[in-house]
Amino acid sequence: MVDKVVRAFRESAETKLAFVEIYKDRILEVAGIMATAVKGGNKILLFGNGGSAADAQHIAAEIIGRFKKERGPLPAIALTTDTSVLTALGNDYGFETVFERQVEALCTPGDVVIGITTSGTSENVVRGIKKAHDLGATTVAFTGRNGGKVAEVAHYAFIVPSYETPRIQECHITLGHVLCELMDEML
Repeated sequence: MVDKVVRAFRESAETKLAFVEIYKDRILEVAGIMATAVKGGNKILLFGNGGSAADAQHIAAEIIGRFKKERGPLPAIALTTDTSVLTALGNDYGFETVFERQVEALCTPGDVVIGITTSGTSENVVRGIKKAHDLGATTVAFTGRNGGKVAEVAHYAFIVPSYETPRIQECHITLGHVLCELMDEML
């Protein structure tokens, strides 16, 4: 059993190290885009399903609250938190539209929109990213596996080099934390 514990931690670390080697420059670029958006009066919208919904909420909380240093709140919205909106849109228009409709209502040109999907194939995330792109936002996909459809439609795609959902999610939350830390330094 101890071997399983060590193996899981090693796989997580190795996945993150492989990821950062591929994306270190893009991470800096996206953090700069996020900082510029906030400085310009824009906001960051985030969404995903299941564990990715929790990650979107976690990252939005870090942006609004504080990450490592005390500062004023920054504008971020996790589109996964309003159950009335999610269930009404899902019921009336179909679950695949829940993020697209919220993006249409809340997104303005210059915003940064982050869609999180471990598979890259979540139709509601893909449609939300497409709508944000059409509205003039900068779109970012956190995904895994082969990137899926969301990687094709986002301006910036971060594809975790793994097919293991836990490893992908661990890398996504680390990416969110690093973006928060860099954005704080840039502001």
